[in-house]
Amino acid sequence: MTGRAIPGDWHPGYIPDNAIVGDGAYVQTSWSFHLSRSRRDQAIMLGENSSIYMGCMFDMGIDAVLNVGAYSLLNGLWLICDRRVTIGTHCLVSWNVVVMDNFRAPEDIPSRRRMLEAFAAGRNHPLPVPVNPRPVVIGNNVWIGFDCCILPGVRIGDGSIIGARSVVDGDIPPYCIAAGNPARIIRFLQEKEDTLGRHNQT
Repeated sequence: MTGRAIPGDWHPGYIPDNAIVGDGAYVQTSWSFHLSRSRRDQAIMLGENSSIYMGCMFDMGIDAVLNVGAYSLLNGLWLICDRRVTIGTHCLVSWNVVVMDNFRAPEDIPSRRRMLEAFAAGRNHPLPVPVNPRPVVIGNNVWIGFDCCILPGVRIGDGSIIGARSVVDGDIPPYCIAAGNPARIIRFLQEKEDTLGRHNQT
């Protein structure tokens, strides 16, 4: 494996050559890329001053693309990506969050049972070829609490908050709080401009 080593890294790995790391971005350990198998020229794009902390794992298929926006912080995200996952700017993703664009298991019961039996028997059984990966889009300024699961095809709008231990199986509109299993809207937030915007003028 070729790539760039991280000074002082406890893991003897590298940031892959097809990972684009923006100015000021922080990557704590190359272990996060241990399962990145994407063959794309630009498979992973980390925006400027973004942060990738211990516990993050980018489990990416051969055609996968991950985009992380500027100033976003990922703290223990497990990413399962076979097509595309987009995380906007100024996002906060807590520990033990799973974001997936593909279930990686056959949909029909007999095939899924055979796959699980093969794993249980310890045979070298490869993961099934992705059948229908569906891109996930997380907007700007989104907060995702710990132990959440974001399922394939989900879009989370700008400024929304996902409560801890929620399972998001459908789109979440901008500027709301959603929580539960499955996640449902609790209330909407007032969209405000930045501290120098018109809302603060007297």
